This record gives sequence, structure tokens and C-alpha cells, in this order.
Amino acid sequence: MKRLTLKQYRNMVSYILNYKKLNGKMPEHVTIEKCLILKEDYIDMMERVNKFILEMGRNPRTVDIGTTETLFNY
Repeated sequence: MKRLTLKQYRNMVSYILNYKKLNGKMPEHVTIEKCLILKEDYIDMMERVNKFILEMGRNPRTVDIGTTETLFNY
């Protein structure tokens, strides 16, 4: 997985915000459909999406994850 759909991205952000409310800090990583996303990558994603919304006035259809993507092998 190299990118998230808008729905997957929103679910990820919701999870991160809820985690922060409960624990006082953001998680070191999140897992979306067997894809591990590290903290520095999801922070970068959130910044890019916010910038896109400000510049384009709409939400992106997909969000690229980044270069440090790691897949779980189940």
C-alpha cells in the first residue's frame, strides 16, 4: 500500500486524535490494513493534506504514505 483513500486517512486521523486524548501523546505508529505508518510519516501526511486543503479548497482523493512504509507479513 503506497497511499490511503480519503476514508482510510480520516479513520487514521480519528484514531490518532483519540489516542492522544487518552494517553497525552501521539502513537509511535499506526496500522491501516496491515500497513505500518511511522509517526514521522503520518505527521508529514497530515501536514501535506492540510496544505493541500488550504491551497486547493478541497480534500484530496488519496494521500501518499511516504518512503518509510513497512508492510506486516501475516
